[in-house]
Amino acid sequence: MPTLEYIRSEIEHMRRQIGRQQKEIQSLLRSGISTASAETLLTSMQAKVEGLCDQRDRLLSEERGPTYASGKRIKGTPSHRRA
Repeated sequence: MPTLEYIRSEIEHMRRQIGRQQKEIQSLLRSGISTASAETLLTSMQAKVEGLCDQRDRLLSEERGPTYASGKRIKGTPSHRRA
C-alpha cells in the first residue's frame, strides 16, 4: 500500500504534468492543430489526480481516527457516557 507521502508527491508530479499538457493544448490551438487526443490525455490525467486525492483523503481519515458527521475529530469519551 502506498504511503501518504508517496501519494502526495505523485499528486504534485501529476499536477505539474497537467500544467504542461494544458500549455501544449494552447500551443496546438494557436497553431490550428487538432487537440482531441491531447484533451483526452488531459482528461485521463485529471481523473488519475482525483483518484489519488481520494486515496490521500482516505489515508488521512484513517490516520486521524473517528470523526463526527461534520468532519470534526472525536476526542475522548462522549459526555453522556461519562460516570
